[in-house]
Amino acid sequence: MLGGSVATRLHELIEQKAAEKGWEIATLEIAPDYVRVFVRHDPKASASYVANQFKGFTSRVLRSEFPHLKSRMPTLWSSSFFVVSAGTLSADAMEKYIDTQWERPGSKKQGGDNS
Repeated sequence: MLGGSVATRLHELIEQKAAEKGWEIATLEIAPDYVRVFVRHDPKASASYVANQFKGFTSRVLRSEFPHLKSRMPTLWSSSFFVVSAGTLSADAMEKYIDTQWERPGSKKQGGDNS
């Protein structure tokens, strides 16, 4: 679902929402079946608030701009999400973890075609 022009527009929308809220996108990965965002945000904003801001905004806009997303599924995003707080871990260490996750043993993309 999240390929081609939909993925391009989704990237733009996530950047737009982050800028509107004063958040910084450190890493953004859009795959056909998931989105991974490493975002630096005001500590007063809860992780669930941040996730729901991205999900609600992008769902509303994408489903209005790409009608096929309405007809193929009842909602664009599931109600679940996974959140990890970097806490005392440096942003550089977190970005390295995200960037190299497919190199670790047992990863789905390890070996074979990684495209």
